[in-house]
Amino acid sequence: MTNPTAPHTAAPAADAFTALRPRLFGLAYRMLGVRADAEDVLQDAWLRWSRQDPGALLSAEAWLVTVVTRLSIDRLRALKAERQAYVGWWLPEPLVSAVPDEAAHHDTPEAAAELASALSLAFLYTLERLGPQERAAFLLRQVFDYDYPDIATQLGKSEAACRQLVHRASERVQQAHTRFAVPRDVHHRLLQRFVQAAHSGDRHAIEALLSEDAQLIGDGGGKVPSFPKPLVGAFRIANLYWALFRRRGAQVAYHVALINGEPGLLRYVDGQLESAQALVTDGERIVAIYAVRNPDKLAGIACMLD
Repeated sequence: MTNPTAPHTAAPAADAFTALRPRLFGLAYRMLGVRADAEDVLQDAWLRWSRQDPGALLSAEAWLVTVVTRLSIDRLRALKAERQAYVGWWLPEPLVSAVPDEAAHHDTPEAAAELASALSLAFLYTLERLGPQERAAFLLRQVFDYDYPDIATQLGKSEAACRQLVHRASERVQQAHTRFAVPRDVHHRLLQRFVQAAHSGDRHAIEALLSEDAQLIGDGGGKVPSFPKPLVGAFRIANLYWALFRRRGAQVAYHVALINGEPGLLRYVDGQLESAQALVTDGERIVAIYAVRNPDKLAGIACMLD
């Protein structure tokens, strides 16, 4: 990666890092699932980068991706231990925006949908089943499209070992994660119908929009009440939304927003953000809901929407 004879003609270190920052953050966030942890990794990578001579490197991207990957692996190992003691189900911290920054660079609906699927809460929740090195190898290959020689360098392993990591991770992800190729406008219209039904308190209309085996996974983090296991079935989930309407009525408001690149809902109670809900659909009905209620994970959403 180092070229000691190269002339010092590269862009200034800060410019090079800034140009690569979206990719580096995307990798660190997908590895860790928490914005602050990803930012900490990038800060550590910047401190190391600032001591380098960019002109003496064959590739700034290769150097920085390698550093961010290895820092993320180390941090995820520590976080794994912490998450074992987490109260209830652990879901990633949602990234909420009107238009996802990364998707803005992809003009076609197909490209935007593909990118969103690799960032969705459902996808990141599935990645929690992988070990740190498996997760890194899988992301580098399947999401960021690096070749195996590059991945071998980034992980400090042989190509054969990296192929095995990716193969094993791909099998585990495929078993646990069902993907639906649903255009964003179809997803958005279904959510609008769901919002109308929830706002009106029409339990039957809510239930009709859910698949029979739909499941809801809630993350309260021990800070607010949540279910100790997934809530399964259209009737039970519809009753949950109907019961909240019965108790709070007009105090409950739903707003459609992009959550990790896909249409989702922000639910407000008495004007306060109560949950961010990522809803997975097959194009006709909602098949899964990932509801983040932990206040610590909701705290930064207002800033993201500004």
